[in-house]
Amino acid sequence: MKRYAQDKETVLTELNSNADKGLTVEEAEKRLSENGKNKLAEGKKKSLVRRFFEQLTDPMIIILLVAAVISGALTVYESIESGKGEFPTDVIIILAVVLLNAVLGVMQESKAEKAIEALQKMSAATSKVIRDGKLTVVHSEDLVVGDIVLLEAGDSVPADGRVIESASLQVEEAALTGESVPVSKVTEAIIPKGGANEVTLGDRKNMVYMGSTVVYGRGVVVVTATGMDTEMGKIAGALSEAQEGKTPLQRKLAQLSKILTWLVLGISLVVFAIKLFASNFEVGAIIDSFMVAVSLAVAAIPEGLASVVTVVLSIGVTNMSKRNAIIRKLTAVETLGCAQIICSDKTGTLTQNKMTVVKHYGEDEKRVAIGMALCSDAEVDDQGDVTGEPTEAALVAWAYKLELPKYELKAQYNRVQELPFDSNRKMMSTFHPQDGKFVQYTKGAPDVVIGRCAYCLKGGKAVPMTDELKAEIFKANKEMADNALRVLACAERIWDAIPENLDSDNVETEMCFTGLCGMIDPVRPEVKVAIEQCREAGIRPIMITGDHVDTAIAIAKELGILEEGMQAITGAQLNELSDEEFEKQFQKISVYARVQPEHKTRIVNAWKKYGFVTAMTGDGVNDAPSIKSADIGVGMGITGTDVTKNVADMVLADDNFATIVGAVEEGRRIYDNIRKAIQFLLGSNMSEVIAIFVATLMGFSVLSPVHLLWINLVTDTFPALALGTEKAEKDVMKRKPRDSKSGVFADGMGFDILYQGLLVAILVLVSYFVGHFINTGNWVIENSTHGTTMAFLTMAMAEIFHSLNMRSQRKSLFTMKQQNKLLWLAALGSSVLSVAVCAIPPVAKLFGFTPIGFAELGVAIAIGFAVIPVVELVKCIQRAVAKKKNK
Repeated sequence: MKRYAQDKETVLTELNSNADKGLTVEEAEKRLSENGKNKLAEGKKKSLVRRFFEQLTDPMIIILLVAAVISGALTVYESIESGKGEFPTDVIIILAVVLLNAVLGVMQESKAEKAIEALQKMSAATSKVIRDGKLTVVHSEDLVVGDIVLLEAGDSVPADGRVIESASLQVEEAALTGESVPVSKVTEAIIPKGGANEVTLGDRKNMVYMGSTVVYGRGVVVVTATGMDTEMGKIAGALSEAQEGKTPLQRKLAQLSKILTWLVLGISLVVFAIKLFASNFEVGAIIDSFMVAVSLAVAAIPEGLASVVTVVLSIGVTNMSKRNAIIRKLTAVETLGCAQIICSDKTGTLTQNKMTVVKHYGEDEKRVAIGMALCSDAEVDDQGDVTGEPTEAALVAWAYKLELPKYELKAQYNRVQELPFDSNRKMMSTFHPQDGKFVQYTKGAPDVVIGRCAYCLKGGKAVPMTDELKAEIFKANKEMADNALRVLACAERIWDAIPENLDSDNVETEMCFTGLCGMIDPVRPEVKVAIEQCREAGIRPIMITGDHVDTAIAIAKELGILEEGMQAITGAQLNELSDEEFEKQFQKISVYARVQPEHKTRIVNAWKKYGFVTAMTGDGVNDAPSIKSADIGVGMGITGTDVTKNVADMVLADDNFATIVGAVEEGRRIYDNIRKAIQFLLGSNMSEVIAIFVATLMGFSVLSPVHLLWINLVTDTFPALALGTEKAEKDVMKRKPRDSKSGVFADGMGFDILYQGLLVAILVLVSYFVGHFINTGNWVIENSTHGTTMAFLTMAMAEIFHSLNMRSQRKSLFTMKQQNKLLWLAALGSSVLSVAVCAIPPVAKLFGFTPIGFAELGVAIAIGFAVIPVVELVKCIQRAVAKKKNK
């Protein structure tokens, strides 16, 4: 249907809808069940089979599989030649473990995906609709044809619709038409001209389309098409969710994986060649040499590393969502731990955004309240319940308390025209019929409104505005602002007819000042503590607000943002500073008042230019550029517009500054835990490589590929995952922010991996020789299945004990009061499985182990336990060195 060619009454009639009452809830539910959700078709998700095979495409896994197949072929060949009929057990076990790892990988990936989907539902777009005559908020995907939707600046248009009311409504439709200039919307029918069958999309000025954005004004539309029936749906055909990019850490680990792959290939080939030449190319020796090379490959490859990092990240973002910080981009998790500057809005973020008018200035309180209430979009019902933006809701509630309910005022003085509020003008004006003429009510920032007033209400009459009157008004304004009140001014202007030129410079001048009102917006009690936490964590909070500078200073001092020696400046003062002058001063400025959106971008860029990792909050449509420029863009979940939420890295479900600080703490915890898991897994691989390499040089085999795979994928992976759930260390918010350029092995982690790997390798070799001596009674260096069994148990137990060491990189295990129950459970499970492999005869035979007694088991465990006291000693030395360095 060509809804644009019909008048709005016809459209409403044909859609069985009502402009004032909308649809009934029952009718909306019926249409939703009949026509489906208002969303575009998603691309097909990867099948389980495809995901399974993708797990096997990692270069390191491919090396293992190829090595296993070649090894199997060689074993079968030797078996045929010798007539022994040996079965390639090692190969079967390797393949089984790799396949099991792939299955676990698919399961972990699915869990991570479900966690992200849950977050997407939490941050799903919503729309303001009228149903059963009441304004309500619903998920945009639940909209149906015939719904009456209210749109205002910053909203994303949720479905195709016919405009039935427009108050300077302007919509940016570049995504559909390619036209970057916003389109002014009208309500009149548009008839094709010149015999054309239809009007082109870009000229349908009485329609709005899914995927476009409201940039100015407000409007009301009736939904005409949803989901795949929209113009966007016709273009899209099928739309997949954008793939989440890898985090910097994940990219670094991918690079590390490639380096390890080539390193493994190189070392394995060298060792294989050496042993081959030394053995005169005998078939048995070729197989032995190849298995040593495979052992080295298995030892050096951290098979579980990628999946551990992915799972820890997904657990982390889920935990953040429970603390009201909804992560939209995984990169934000890492960047949060590096944050040095947090630039925050005042209203609603540092304060409660629960406005109450507590003071007024002007000779006629009711006259001021009438003007304020009519010049707002908040509404009140007959029970006194107010809905709308908090500031305007406070004004309407004030009028209601004065027995001036807005629904009665509207009936007497209905709004016939308006100039919507915008952050550049800092004003809003509405026009209403009054005694055969029209009254214009304007409310806004006192300094702006008063500057546009030529008259002042005195003795019930408009008298010329003088410097003395202005000084008196500004004195009253300052007194309110000094008491941390948010102040608004109200003015009037009488017109014989609605002016044709509704430009601000034409109508918002020559006005008559009627009064001021001061609203209290209490600071959030938890914010003061959060500010103190910021200081301790080396993070500097900065307040950016559109409020009067005196109000901003009063609240900044109360919260501890404005400290001695720091400055507060206004947007006007900022405009007067050149870039060079601002760069000299910006580090001394903690409060910016009366700012405009473009100032935010300038502030962010100044900090970023000097290498500071900066977070910026925002809620308005014009805040999007500054949020996008910041290292961490933070959108507001309650007051934020769709535009700012869409470009934000993180959305605050409660619009609370303390939530940002909590997210920083969680970000630091997650990064710490990932580093612990990386250190644990790479340290384990290092110990295996050293043990295999030394044993090969000494002429014996300490562990086979099957043993190493078991340790890597079973013994190590579960404790590594448990380390990812470790609670934050007590000093996590008392450290300086992490350098964003620091590498994976920063802060001595590279040294820790080396010495800890060497330590475990020594313990494993010692256990091998002890096991060999117990079985044979001599110290002759040779292959020993008993020695291998002991070495396996010691390596498994050493890794399990070492996972306890990894709860903190520098702190003593014995001073940590909080317990990680999951880690204890993982350690117990891995211990039982590792002992079971050696103790259950059929399984032990598959792995090539010999039976051992309780005494030998105790010796193997005791040798493995030695990793704890040695690491504790090194940590003690490292703490002493660090303490001496910091003096």
